[in-house]
Amino acid sequence: MDRKKPEIMKKGFPFVVIVLSAILGIGSRKYGNYLPNFIAEYTGDTMWALAFYALFRMLFSRKRNWEIALLTFDFSCLIELSQLWHPFWLEKIRSTIIGGLLLGFGFRYTDLFCYFVGCLLGFLIFSLGKSRRSNKKLFGETTCL
Repeated sequence: MDRKKPEIMKKGFPFVVIVLSAILGIGSRKYGNYLPNFIAEYTGDTMWALAFYALFRMLFSRKRNWEIALLTFDFSCLIELSQLWHPFWLEKIRSTIIGGLLLGFGFRYTDLFCYFVGCLLGFLIFSLGKSRRSNKKLFGETTCL
């Protein structure tokens, strides 16, 4: 039986990923003193990329996962490169909480690696919903493994 996925599964799961990655990313910055240095240093940027992967997955639901990963990585790199540019109006945006969270403050090469890992995590998370026997997603459409 070829049933359509409920709309909540199309948009709901990526939304949950966005919320969870935001909580983990912001939490890693806020409570970094209680975490190992490596986790505190790199989780925020990795979760940032994962959140944008999920956002692009919602916006471009017909694209393949690897296309979403490539789009997210390209977008993340452009945002990171924009941190080398400091016009007054952009600094005003960055000085807000949302602007700072979305655009960042300073360029770091290590952020590019974090973005790659975040995109890879997104690719893996959203690819796990596929059955090995068919192209149908597991969320209510195929039989159990």
